[in-house]
Amino acid sequence: MPKRDRVFTGGNTTMLETLGLSGAAAAVYQTMLDRPGAGVAALAADLELTAGQVHGCLDELAALLLVRASSEHPGQMRAVSPEVGLADMLARQEAELAARQAQLAASRAAVTRLVADRAETRAAHGERLLGMDAIQARLEELGRRVSTECLGVHPGTGHRPEDLEAARATNAEALARGIVIKSLYQDAVRNVPHTVAHANWMLDHGGEIRTAPVIPQRLVIVDRAQALVPIDPGDTRRGALHVTEPGLVGALCELFDQAWETAVPLGAARAEDTATGLSDTERELLRLLGSGLTDDTAAQRLGVSSRTVNRLMASVMERLGASSRFEAGIKAAHKGWL
Repeated sequence: MPKRDRVFTGGNTTMLETLGLSGAAAAVYQTMLDRPGAGVAALAADLELTAGQVHGCLDELAALLLVRASSEHPGQMRAVSPEVGLADMLARQEAELAARQAQLAASRAAVTRLVADRAETRAAHGERLLGMDAIQARLEELGRRVSTECLGVHPGTGHRPEDLEAARATNAEALARGIVIKSLYQDAVRNVPHTVAHANWMLDHGGEIRTAPVIPQRLVIVDRAQALVPIDPGDTRRGALHVTEPGLVGALCELFDQAWETAVPLGAARAEDTATGLSDTERELLRLLGSGLTDDTAAQRLGVSSRTVNRLMASVMERLGASSRFEAGIKAAHKGWL
């Protein structure tokens, strides 16, 4: 019956294990140094190993050039002295490490050149990101590189829960580094539970959230130096343009700042105009319809449904004592509501 494996301990075997030897091979090597001329049978008996296990250890030691064929005992192996064998082994490991370090340095230089070339291309031409996967990948990349501030405009109410959830890890990491994150939503999201939950999560982690009846198109600005804007504002999932041209990014920053200043923090209630009794959404709706927009278009701009537009207009018409929208427009203009 094969003998049970023995657990090898001791300062010498432990030291040999740090050099890459298995515990059993380290013990065989130590025993061969202590008992020159010991054959496989003697080693197996002394170390409570099987002959097959000893042969396996000798193969391991031979691969590391720590044992050689014995000239004095044909068919047996002899241990190479530590002064020679271990020194050569360390030298080989050092050479391998130096080669690996040189390979890593070359790889790092290649990656640096690739990143620099891509950055130059983006700066010169901008970059089209097609599809949500490409957009999400770029947002993750920008989230890692942001150093001071990230500004976002998120119009509409159709924010998918999975998209909001996917952004949390990047946002949490940035906020933990002290990055300022300002997010601008439409007032209509105050009635969307999962978006409100995400906004409150952002507030709890140090983000800033504001809402307004109408906001600019979807937009992300990083460190006021680069921005993502949709290729098609009507279908933002199609793709985005990553821009770094200072003039364009500066104009986008001004647009965001103006919208941010007129928006209201998420936790604050919007007060009605004491002179007119209009909410900001109602005033904006009158302005949009007065400019000739249809109900559907006005609803889209406000991020609400057409039914909500009808309900809001009915309330305004009742307060104006108007029997039609045309009459409501005239009375609102006469009262200075527009």
